[in-house]
Parts: sequence; C-alpha cells; structure tokens
Amino acid sequence: MKRAGQKVLAGTEAPGTSQTSKKQKTSLYGSGFGESDPCTSMDWGSLPHHVILRVFQFLTLVDRARASSVCRRWNEVFHIPDLWRRFEFELSQPATSYLKSTHPDLIQQIIKRHADHLQYVSFKVDSSTESAEAACDILSQLVNCSIKTLGLISTAKPSFMNVSKAHFASALTVVFVNSKSLSSIKIDDTPLDDPSLKVLVANNSDTLKLLKMSSCPHVSPAGILCVADQCHGLKELALNYYILSDELLLALSSEKHVDLEHLRIDVVSENPGQVQFHTIKKQSWDALVKHSPKVNIVMYFFLYEDEFDAFFREETPVTHLYFGRAVSKAMLGRIGMNCPRLIELVVCANGLQPLDDELIQIAERCKNLTAMGLGECEVTCRGFIEFVKMCGGRLTQLSIMEEVLIPDSDYSLDRLHLEVSKHLGRMWFPDMMPTW
Repeated sequence: MKRAGQKVLAGTEAPGTSQTSKKQKTSLYGSGFGESDPCTSMDWGSLPHHVILRVFQFLTLVDRARASSVCRRWNEVFHIPDLWRRFEFELSQPATSYLKSTHPDLIQQIIKRHADHLQYVSFKVDSSTESAEAACDILSQLVNCSIKTLGLISTAKPSFMNVSKAHFASALTVVFVNSKSLSSIKIDDTPLDDPSLKVLVANNSDTLKLLKMSSCPHVSPAGILCVADQCHGLKELALNYYILSDELLLALSSEKHVDLEHLRIDVVSENPGQVQFHTIKKQSWDALVKHSPKVNIVMYFFLYEDEFDAFFREETPVTHLYFGRAVSKAMLGRIGMNCPRLIELVVCANGLQPLDDELIQIAERCKNLTAMGLGECEVTCRGFIEFVKMCGGRLTQLSIMEEVLIPDSDYSLDRLHLEVSKHLGRMWFPDMMPTW
C-alpha cells in the first residue's frame, strides 16, 4: 500500500499496471510542468474549498456539473451556496436555436436545493414562445427566493410578448412578492403591466435602484409614476418615450428622491406618420437637472424625418444622442442650439446636404462634447477640420466614415488625416466601417 503515496514525476513514465488505493495522489499537470522540481506533484482533491469554488465560478454550468463528479470534495463545493447566488437559465428549442439549453433535471435540482440561495438571476430565451413560457414556469417556482437582480433576455424577437399577460404577470408576481430585496430589474420587450409594477413597489420600494423596461406596451405613464413616487432610491431608469411625462420628471426631482444617475429614453416609431409625440416642458427638465446635476440623459431615436417635430424646440439637458435612422439638417441645427449638456452624438444617416454649419454650431455651443460618430452623411473636409479645430483635444472618440468626407480645394483626404491628427493631439484616420 505504499504506492498510495507515490508521486508521478513530470517527464517520467508513470506506473501503468500497478493497483493503487483510493487515496492515491495523481498529477494532472502535463509533462512540461515541474521540470525545475521533479518532485512536484498536485493532488487536486486536496485544494482548499475557496480555490475550487473560484475555479467553478469560471466554468459553464455543464462543465461545472461534470467537475462535481471528480471527487467527494469537489461535489461538496458544487453545492456551496455561494456558487448559486448568480445563475443564468438558458432556455431554447433545439430545432430553432443555437443556445445550449439548461437541462430540465438540473433546473429542478437548482430549484429544489438552491432557490433560497439565488440572488442574481437572468433568463436567456430564444425566439420560441415555448422557451418564454418555460421561463415563466421557473419564475413561478421561486417562492423561497431572495433575488436582488432579475433579467429577462430574448436573444431574437421578443418571445416574452407571445406569452399570455396573465401567465407572465402571475410568474413575475411570485418573485416580486417573495424577494423583498430587488435592487435591479431588466425586463425589456415583455407584457409587464401596471398592476405588476404596483406589486413590485409594494414589496421592494426601499431596495429598487435600477429599472430597465423598454418596449413594455402594457405599462402606462401612471404605472411608471407609481414607481417614481415610492421608490426613492431609484438611480437608473430606462423606458420608452411614450411613458415619459412631466409628472414623472418632477417625481424623480422631489426632495425625498436620491440623485438620478442615468435616464435612458427610447424614442421608437414603427408606423410612420401615425404617432404623435408629446412634448416635455423645459421646466420639468430643469427640475430634474437641478435635483440631479450629474445625471446622464441618453436618448435613442428610431424615427422617420417627419416625426421629429416635438423634440429639441426648447433647451433639453440630453447628454447622449443616438440617431438610428436619417435625421434632417434642421434637426441637427436644433441640437446645436438647444443641447448644451451634450457629451456624445452619433448620426447613422442624413440626406445629401453637407452638415458643415450644423457641426460647427454643435462645436460652438456643446462645450462638453467628447464623442462623435457620423455614418451615411456628408461634410466637406474644410468644414470637418473646422469642427475638429473648435473641439480640440476634448474629442476622445471620433468615428467618421471615409465616404462622409468630401474633398475640396483646400484639403484632400490624405492631408485631412494629418490636419485632424494635429488638432486632436493623436494619430487619427477616417473609418472604413462604423465602429459605434
């Protein structure tokens, strides 16, 4: 039985046919390890629990389950509560998805043994309604949970929208009622509704800090106002423009409310010419910035050119602007006039008229601008250099498509990059493809 303590030396042939005891130490190193010390060996089963736990945290769920069968010690670590505080359920249909779905037996084991350990949970589903319904079924079973972070992610079309509103709301209510310590919720493209938000507020108003709920058509301005009125610790909020209101901004600006750090607003139109967008009063924006002077206000626009009429006719404290469709020269002119807090601007498309004057006006009036991206637009080389000269070295990101730039009598494209590099204080070239 002395062979039980025998060491396998790096670079030396290990005994092949000898019987060994269960306590035999086995090196898992390759022959290249341990050459400086031929007596070095490794018994992976004797590693401290905290080291094995750290290794397990980097493994996929399948690999983690396989590793748990290596020895009794590793199996013990597999069931340590700390390992199950953060978990992502992947749910998919084999015929329609590239995702590797979490095995149903493992899901049941997790619910049975670790539901009360789960704290940071997300559900990643494919485009099938069956996967979204399976996610709701799992949520309904988390009656002993104390979840702090919840995320519902559709990797393709919003499959959660195909689930009945009653089924979705019932499943979500289980988590909202039982957790009582939710701090972060990301549930885009779901049938979340006002009654569900009231349940959330009633049980988690003291802990909720982040709510991201874009494209939730069953939520009304009154529903989100209920959240702002009672969740005074809310620091980050993402929503669609149709539920943004003056009342909401004023509620976020009340003395009881903490400083809001991040407000994201998606302005989306799927039916051109059929959506009339309301206007937010300047006094409401001013109240928010006075209360939270460092707030980032991010707006994503996916509109058609004739739908911008309600925006930026008065001073608006937006800090980050992204235009996913064509935007007119007139609209960019309004931005230069009325967005003094602007930090980042990305314009994916414009017409065929050079934007020299608009860019120069933005450089003059938007003193905080540090990032710019232009896609299918036009600007003369002379106008672009003037814009860069006025912004100077504060432009930390400058992504301009090469075809955007129109050579003129003063500047060729070859000379342009040298001139721009000089004013930026670093080497710069136009992009061959978008980088934003």
